[in-house]
Amino acid sequence: MWWVEPPTTHSYLPQQVGFLTRTDQKLRRVQGGRIRRRRTPQARQEDVSDQYKACGFELTSQPSETLCQTHHHHWMNCNARSGFICTLATLMTRSLVILDLLVSSLVYLPLAPFPTHSPLSLSRHRKHQHSIFLSIMKTTNRPDEWKIEQGLSGAVLPVLDMTGPETKALDPQTFGELTKDEQAIKSVGDREKLFAAERKGWTGFVEWENYPKKKDAAHKILTSQTFPPNPEFQLGPIPATNPVLPGTHWKMWHHAIGGELTKVPEDSWETVLKEKHPDMLHLLQFPYNGEPPKRLVTDKEFTPNSLHFVRNHGGIPIINKEDYSFLLDGLVANPRSFTLDDLMDESQFPRMEKSITMQCSGTRRIEQILKYAGQGDEVPQAPWAEGAIGTARYVGISLKKVIKACGGLVDGAKHLEFYGADTYFKDDKTMNYLVSVPWSKVKANEVMLAWEMNGETLPRIHGYPLRIVVFGYIGARSVKWLYRIKAIKEPSRAPVQSQEYLYFPQQVGKHNFKLTDGIQIQEMPVSSAIMSPWTKQVVIHNGKIRCKGWAYSGGGRWPERVELSADGGFNWYTIPLDKLSKKRRWTWRIWEFDLPCDVEGWVEIVCRCWDNSLNTQPPNVRTAWNWGLHVTSSCHRVSVYSVNKSKPKTKDRLDEFEEKGIPFGPITVPLAFPSQSWDDYEKFWKENGPRDAEDD
Repeated sequence: MWWVEPPTTHSYLPQQVGFLTRTDQKLRRVQGGRIRRRRTPQARQEDVSDQYKACGFELTSQPSETLCQTHHHHWMNCNARSGFICTLATLMTRSLVILDLLVSSLVYLPLAPFPTHSPLSLSRHRKHQHSIFLSIMKTTNRPDEWKIEQGLSGAVLPVLDMTGPETKALDPQTFGELTKDEQAIKSVGDREKLFAAERKGWTGFVEWENYPKKKDAAHKILTSQTFPPNPEFQLGPIPATNPVLPGTHWKMWHHAIGGELTKVPEDSWETVLKEKHPDMLHLLQFPYNGEPPKRLVTDKEFTPNSLHFVRNHGGIPIINKEDYSFLLDGLVANPRSFTLDDLMDESQFPRMEKSITMQCSGTRRIEQILKYAGQGDEVPQAPWAEGAIGTARYVGISLKKVIKACGGLVDGAKHLEFYGADTYFKDDKTMNYLVSVPWSKVKANEVMLAWEMNGETLPRIHGYPLRIVVFGYIGARSVKWLYRIKAIKEPSRAPVQSQEYLYFPQQVGKHNFKLTDGIQIQEMPVSSAIMSPWTKQVVIHNGKIRCKGWAYSGGGRWPERVELSADGGFNWYTIPLDKLSKKRRWTWRIWEFDLPCDVEGWVEIVCRCWDNSLNTQPPNVRTAWNWGLHVTSSCHRVSVYSVNKSKPKTKDRLDEFEEKGIPFGPITVPLAFPSQSWDDYEKFWKENGPRDAEDD
């Protein structure tokens, strides 16, 4: 919860629930106190037993068939004596358990998510405690039936086949036990030699593209064993962990290939921990995908290297500068290799310095996931939030100048294909990371070879010693750990270019999609996002809600106007130009604005951007949905609970909270004191009554 009042913004701790204790046979609430007198477990159990017997239940110490006994708990089995009680048992259970266990068993109830198991279990975290579990009447219902039917566990919902006269529930895809054909794997040969280091000073790099026999051997290894499936993170709850997803099968693929790839997952994670800010949100541990938390995304106009998002497609190779070179070949007049010293020689190549915003096409994907699931591969579809965007100042040279040094393009070359030293996997096949951009982009001096980022040597996690930076394109085209550039006639047919980063029509999905249905994603459309406040946050303000965020448009366009709405998009306020950062061709604009909001209760704050070509954002996420869950460019919406302190009644209530020393949040906790005196209540109806309409 945020208290928004100039000149600063304060954060308030939520109300804590204390212990319910019985002292001298009276129930009282203790905030952080100690229980001085407690009844014995036997006396409390007798109380519970007497109360349930009065309702027609017989309590024993034997476990119920529907419960699991542990050494921590005493179990009580209940059986109905009367038909009337039987019919009401399931309705009464929760209220009986909560009431009796609170009053008789002195239970501590913390604020917690709704339980995922049944029957309801409550425990006291005190020494020598005993938990009493009430077994409800036998039922065939699944414990999580309520969650399933409400769409909170969509992964276990059956597919319904309604093509016939009767509706059928189809079984979902299942995965058997993991298998491994050791003989087939051994027949490949010595993996340590087969997949040994390619170059001196290059650790974790295997060159696949010029060695088809290596690819065949790796394919046999991968198809001679099975690996875990992708974890379900869309139709089921997203794990509350950091890293969110571990990338287990990607790690296992690297270990299965062995040789130079054996230690890549572990070495890569060490690089993450060394180079990235400790507050980074690790969406995928390997290959690493991470973004900064919202509170730090727009903290600075230029994103610090340690907070810049990372979207890796493979492991992080370790390459020494002294041993580095890359090859420029293909359809060029004079193919040749270049060292880093060659590129840094300003007598050959003029230095280039550019401020560039880089954005992943998966930015804000979580908005699509939470409403409409799509393709669920954890690497191409990592659950990005609004932080998969960052701005940095890069130093390097124009790729156009390097091609010129090779005598230019020949034989109708129209595209440049970039090779990264990381290993990529697709359909049980191994390859290096390959993508391409058209020559027209290079010719316009909008592609650079960069070795410096924000005044520092390019971090290893961002492509050291040399990477491609493509202005205004999605980050996937800016290849890291560059080891080759090849001039070609057609766009790359490598999987990342031809099978991924495709934008499908809304009625295309698992049931019918073909790769040729998708539009290749290159330039990012106009987009924006609210970094503060956050969804479901309580905001106390004086008539204006302090908001901050970012706006961006790819392809060399820039944000011209950013607007905010506090009523779901009916009325818009234009953010003044002095509240937006500097206008540049290739970068975002971060902004802050005090949004007028007179309304109280739940409001929806919406952000919308217009670029210099008058492009703007679709109204809602449904219009942005696509099977690959890319390009969430719809208006960003944040629902907050508005508390307007400029209103006298609201101010009085907040003052009352402060006087009593009771935190206001969370709003779901019932009011801890009377909302008005009884005299005030009677006075109101005396002056404004009658309360009920009379039959006149």
